[in-house]
Amino acid sequence: MTKRAATAVFAATAVAVLVVPVPQASAAPVPQPRSVTAETRAAAGRAAIAPDTLATLSRFFAREGKVAPDAARPRIEGEAIPVSYLSPDFVAGKAGAPVARLEFLASKAVSSDGQQAALWTAETEAGWQVVNIATGDDEFRYAQLGAAKLPGGTVFREPQIDAWYVAGGSLVLPLDEDAERAVGPGGTSLGSYRSRVTRAYGDKLPGSAYAKAGGAGGYAAAAPAAPAAPAAPAAPAAPAGLAGLAVAPVAAGGVAGALALCTAGVIAVRRSRRGRATA
Repeated sequence: MTKRAATAVFAATAVAVLVVPVPQASAAPVPQPRSVTAETRAAAGRAAIAPDTLATLSRFFAREGKVAPDAARPRIEGEAIPVSYLSPDFVAGKAGAPVARLEFLASKAVSSDGQQAALWTAETEAGWQVVNIATGDDEFRYAQLGAAKLPGGTVFREPQIDAWYVAGGSLVLPLDEDAERAVGPGGTSLGSYRSRVTRAYGDKLPGSAYAKAGGAGGYAAAAPAAPAAPAAPAAPAAPAGLAGLAVAPVAAGGVAGALALCTAGVIAVRRSRRGRATA
């Protein structure tokens, strides 16, 4: 097994984030598009190459002294790709609900020393903005693997267990070790997968007693308490529009919790990665 970030300072079920407070009027999330168009890709691409984004990326890649900020020279490779997560409507058993829903578009950022990161871009009331930066290339790697394994299928992540799948027709196939543990190396039927996730998360959806008790946005598997972690490094100075950074740990929960943070303006410095990709 590997970790998405080699220098994670929290437990495997936690990440360190930099919370970027911004006015609610300008950063409130809006419903994400059901499909990706040339227009949305172009808007996400423009957000990814904006000067403020590249300046933030330079500092991001320079964390912990990996590279000097002025030597990071981040670049964006390729087009933004759609990233989908397990759909709460599917978990709830709503008729006709697809297994996954589009959550954001991701652009691949690469530094001069070879570090990679994913820029998560979502639509806010202020337009398309980069709302999260995560280490590694999971989004792009699994998109390619899923397209090869099941052409035309939908690649998606089950964030509660950090598992990646590709679904098409009546099949759900695993793309990493976490998914293999959940559905077996040969995958499972769409109906069987729905039964499993409904058992696991059906009582944790928004509006449930679990949600009202404050459990990870109401949509995440329970996780053991994280052990005490060393202090995170001080956040670098932020460019204009990204001022007031503060370090805070959050549980690696599901869609409702994680994306709610992202669309409020969150830059994730480290994210754990446990599973190995499977062919």
